[in-house]
Amino acid sequence: MRPSVDDLRARFAERFPAATIEVIDESHLHAGHAGAAGGAGHFRLRLVSERFAGLGTVARHRLVYDAVRDWMPQRVHALMIDARTPTEAS
Repeated sequence: MRPSVDDLRARFAERFPAATIEVIDESHLHAGHAGAAGGAGHFRLRLVSERFAGLGTVARHRLVYDAVRDWMPQRVHALMIDARTPTEAS
């Protein structure tokens, strides 16, 4: 069963305190997709955190995936990530 948007937001808030976090459930756009058939969700994430300063895209994504590793792929099938620093986001 896929997590709710609130579940994901809470999980990311634990790992990225003081971050701006936006989570959108796009699972309905993937109806019929193999990953969706099992109930796992497709989500879009925008995360703005100072923690990303000095890190490249791959390192930023690793930090994000580490926060939900135990939910993948059974609960979260896909996660589209936009990870930025506050300076990059403004």
